[in-house]
Amino acid sequence: MKRILQTITAIAIALLVVSCNTGGSSTSEANYEIVPLPNEIVKQKGTPFKLSASTHIVFPKGNEKMQRNAAFLAEYLELSTGIKPVVTSDMREQNTIMLSTGLANENLEAYHITINEQAIRIEGASEAGVFYGIQSLRKATPVEKTRTVSYSPATINDAPRFGYRGSMLDVARHFEPVEFVKKYIDLLALHNINRFHWHLTDDQGWRIQIDAYPKLTEIGSMRKETVVGHNSGEYDGIPHGGFYTKEELRDMVAYAQERYITIIPEVDLPGHMLAALTAYPQLGCTGGPYEVEGSWGVFDDVLCAGNDSTYIFLEAVLTEVMEIFPSEYIHIGGDESPKTRWEECLKCQALIKELGLKDRNGHTAEHYLQSYVTARMEQFLNSHGRRIIGWDEILEGELAPNATVMSWRGMGGGIQAAQMGHDVIMTPTTYAYFDYYQSQNTEEEPFGIGGYVPLELVYSFEPAPETLTPEQKGHILGAQANLWTEYIKTPDHVEYMLLPRLAALSEVQWMQPDKKDYQQFLQRLPRLIALYDKLGYNYAKHIFNVQATLTPNTKKNALDVEFSTVDNAPVYYTLDGNEPSNTSLHYDGRFSIQEDAVLKAVAIRNNGEKSPVFSETIKVSKSTYKPIELLTKPASNYTYTGATLLVDGLNGTNTNYRTGRWMGFVGEGLVAVVDMLEPTEISKAEIRTDVITGDWIFNASAIEIAISSDNENFTTVASKNITDDATENYEGIFTHEVSFDPVISRYFKVTVKTSVMPEWHPGKGGKAFIFVDEIRLD
Repeated sequence: MKRILQTITAIAIALLVVSCNTGGSSTSEANYEIVPLPNEIVKQKGTPFKLSASTHIVFPKGNEKMQRNAAFLAEYLELSTGIKPVVTSDMREQNTIMLSTGLANENLEAYHITINEQAIRIEGASEAGVFYGIQSLRKATPVEKTRTVSYSPATINDAPRFGYRGSMLDVARHFEPVEFVKKYIDLLALHNINRFHWHLTDDQGWRIQIDAYPKLTEIGSMRKETVVGHNSGEYDGIPHGGFYTKEELRDMVAYAQERYITIIPEVDLPGHMLAALTAYPQLGCTGGPYEVEGSWGVFDDVLCAGNDSTYIFLEAVLTEVMEIFPSEYIHIGGDESPKTRWEECLKCQALIKELGLKDRNGHTAEHYLQSYVTARMEQFLNSHGRRIIGWDEILEGELAPNATVMSWRGMGGGIQAAQMGHDVIMTPTTYAYFDYYQSQNTEEEPFGIGGYVPLELVYSFEPAPETLTPEQKGHILGAQANLWTEYIKTPDHVEYMLLPRLAALSEVQWMQPDKKDYQQFLQRLPRLIALYDKLGYNYAKHIFNVQATLTPNTKKNALDVEFSTVDNAPVYYTLDGNEPSNTSLHYDGRFSIQEDAVLKAVAIRNNGEKSPVFSETIKVSKSTYKPIELLTKPASNYTYTGATLLVDGLNGTNTNYRTGRWMGFVGEGLVAVVDMLEPTEISKAEIRTDVITGDWIFNASAIEIAISSDNENFTTVASKNITDDATENYEGIFTHEVSFDPVISRYFKVTVKTSVMPEWHPGKGGKAFIFVDEIRLD
């Protein structure tokens, strides 16, 4: 760890624009290339402005918000440089940072900065706009102790693309103390985020004091123990809980408001309510007994929709929530609410009959019953001047008239809602779930839920897809990161999962899409990371590693290899598994591999510090790098680089099927034809599958090999049935070999069939997914 930190420090210093050493230089220079990048930076000729201890920050007299803004700026500058300007409302002409409102811009978060020898002027369309101008000046300021900072003459014009720029924190699964929640709010402010979505209730804990129902926190805030690992059946035996008092909540609301952040509370209903049902079992369909849940997942016990007491409870809870949180929006969840209990509940069935609800349009009457619950809560909140947000499941049945949809199961729900004229916040798992791993080498990462959302993928997120018309795009309010904490127990781990991915998302949320450039972002990011270090944030450091691009080249029948580093440090590599050093092969451009290899690479920087070693095993068969055609379509979220993924010589190194190494299929399974380019003798096929039955991913049921000389008429030469006798969930990587008498042919069709999920599984009778990483023919 010490070596990594030394490396990061060296890179950050190299990329900062400084004029002297960092031990207390006389003058340092600001750099306006920050994160997120302002919309327009116009550099000008002239004498720079000099920040020093005699600089005054001037705010308009009588404006408390602007006085607080000025105090923030003084605090930020002192933290970064050791220089503490004087804060005053007395006007001055020289050596002044002047804060003002009045900028003519319809976007109230817009700001304009002018810098010349006499002054830095930050003018906002509102106090919030000034605050974002202050954040930009803060991030442009070098992080080093110095006597003066030089700001070259320039004008900066900037405004955010989206009005909703959110980040969600789940404190129901693992409770976080007030001190850290405030630190989290400061972290959001640094990234120009203006909405804090706070997930306060769930099956595993109730975190908000409600006077009308005191048992919610007396009983519902504590679980007796927590499951170990991925629902292993083993528990740690350690009670976990906590809640926030109303006084604490109001304090945090005010703290966020001072930083122009609105807290949007979430009370998830009607599902994810086991903590509440444990406290008040009469609110459930069965009457209990219930228990605050210690494992993760989706559970059948939900609020009883046919019980009048449920609505009395919900309205009382939401009334107290509104008293604490002044936000326009209240999030009411609506996700993952099974209908099992409602189907069996006499009260729920009586209400379905009374309302005349029927199965229709692919949804059951119970789906429409949830729509009734949602609409009733929306009507209640609307009558108090508030609006609802719900997860995209609220689209199932009838969408409440004024609901805003938070689209998490991909972009489809958000697209549908926007086309219906509803407002949308995009937060799809593919780009915005920050509880997913950010590295393919998950064994070297803190234990997590799975998935794979690296920095570059976050940066590529486009919340307003081209499938929408301009009018429909107007319903996309913005984008949000979600951090679920089933496997994230500590503040340090929260920070690690957020950073630096939140920096990438901030550019998605703030910048116009045509201004974004990932490589330029990487060059700007180390300056922000220097601020992370100063603030004591714990962040992932993968951007400082050797980045490798491995591309199968079916024309050359080879694997093309490219290396890069964020600071263009020299890279050295080996192909035989030996540890690379500065005497190894020096990387000077793309090269190709056509044989088995153990590829290792390291960046060695000018101070002699080495990056972590990149390592990849390449295993070549006769089919590797050959042209391949898929005859069945992969599942939409699991196509990745396409068919060549199956012949790239690269194995999935673990069961994480979202790393881009495994291709997923459902329904007809996998059918692919490999073109060997010439008649080739083959006597064995090897297929690798990834199995995680808890995620509905099972082993293959059968494998078939067929051959053809013309790619039209195929003859089966071998098949293998695969049995699965498991009676409970399991996971692992399985290698299947199909051997047969040698045959000579040009085209080989490989069929990998899916399984039907067994009776013991929740998905019984349905087609399972299969995931395959490689097809090898020898």
